[in-house]
Amino acid sequence: MYIAKINNKEFEISFDNKERKSGFISGIPFNIDVSKKDSKTFHIISNNKSYNINIISENKEEKTISIKINNNTHIIEVSSELDKVLKTLGIQNQKTKKNTDLKAPMPGLVTEILVNIGDNIKEGDNILVLEAMKMENNLKAEQNAIIKDIIIEKGSSVEKNQILVTFE
Repeated sequence: MYIAKINNKEFEISFDNKERKSGFISGIPFNIDVSKKDSKTFHIISNNKSYNINIISENKEEKTISIKINNNTHIIEVSSELDKVLKTLGIQNQKTKKNTDLKAPMPGLVTEILVNIGDNIKEGDNILVLEAMKMENNLKAEQNAIIKDIIIEKGSSVEKNQILVTFE
């Protein structure tokens, strides 16, 4: 069973089979006919009504999907029974876990430091360049953060798993 939250309204969804073309939505049976146009575009017929669906974006960590149904955009939050149990037990999901530091993925030489203490960085931003095995490797931010401290200096040799930068 899944729970889909759309516009702050929750729907319990269960499927009858692996094809997911029939089941129940909040206790009401449904049957759909799905035609896939491409990886992000679908045409669905349900209860003699036609729906054109375009997937705009997906965030697997936050378990959200933004879709356009007949030119109306909706953001859907999806969770499973396991997510519900984990939340009840107070176990945080992966998206709330933040790294507090950047560690060297391999031994190498720091050839450039591209940030300063206090900088706001975004996921995917280059933080520093580590030369290892005659190759330059850009170490990138795995999340949005603020640079708290830079532990190493340009020209430093580092070992695998050595802390290079810490985040707030």
